[in-house]
Amino acid sequence: MKILIYGVGGIGGFIGSYLKKTNNEIFFISRGETNNLLKKNGLKLQTVLGSCKYRKIDVLEQINRKINFDIIFLTVKLYDFDDVICKLKKYIDKDTILLPFQNGIYAEDKINKELDLNNLFGAVAQISVHINKNAEIIHNGKLASFFVGNINDDPSNEKLELIWSESQKIGLDLRYVKNIKEKLWDKFIFLSAYSGMTTLTKMTIGQIFEIKKFKDMFIDAMNESYSLSSFYNVNFLKNPVDLWIERISKMPYDMTSSMFLDYKNKKRLELDWLSGFVIERSKEFKIECKVHKKIVDGIKLI
Repeated sequence: MKILIYGVGGIGGFIGSYLKKTNNEIFFISRGETNNLLKKNGLKLQTVLGSCKYRKIDVLEQINRKINFDIIFLTVKLYDFDDVICKLKKYIDKDTILLPFQNGIYAEDKINKELDLNNLFGAVAQISVHINKNAEIIHNGKLASFFVGNINDDPSNEKLELIWSESQKIGLDLRYVKNIKEKLWDKFIFLSAYSGMTTLTKMTIGQIFEIKKFKDMFIDAMNESYSLSSFYNVNFLKNPVDLWIERISKMPYDMTSSMFLDYKNKKRLELDWLSGFVIERSKEFKIECKVHKKIVDGIKLI
């Protein structure tokens, strides 16, 4: 199969490094200095799970008609996503498999509205990974799990089952699951609150949960996102907010979000696609959304 990693950041670089171990043809799209460095130095992954380096990779600056891709891993930032979807319209067909590993649930929503595909897939990454200034992929810790599945609950897809099978052989924890909608929303419920509150307060998650006012805001923000999930026909067996409160109690005290790091480094933020998405959809469904509005208003003032 021909597989494209569209966006070589932390997640794209990690997945691509592993998929290079298969017999599939792996291509990468990156831009600017990252593109130059990848062409010059190749792709390097540092991880306790088994570091690797590829001196030469097929790296493109943009998609073209010469290659028909079977699977495209979409790993660009949310603020670049609309532009990427616009470009893909010209080069894919109904059978192309798109796996959007963006934060939140905006990406799946956008694909469903903009592209005429036979299958709509969702994707979730559970990993702490980034790309450094030398275009090297740095994985933190041991957690590296990736979940993909059909949004419309159809579990069968020959190509995804094949890539899942090959992933097991090379040590990539890529799981083909039936409950991808729940996985997406479970992560979004936490992430929308986590990204917003750590950036708004400039505090770690441990510090936030030590101060009642901020802890309550964090939990209320998760509840606002949870309330929204019911309008997307997402059914949880247990209250995800309660489960997240328990998980948070076990998280490192000094843990902070990638959005706060982007804020510190004066990079563009994904705020409008996280808390902003909750606000927009809450208006549409006429439900209350006070905390996420405070988050957005507050961050735009600092």
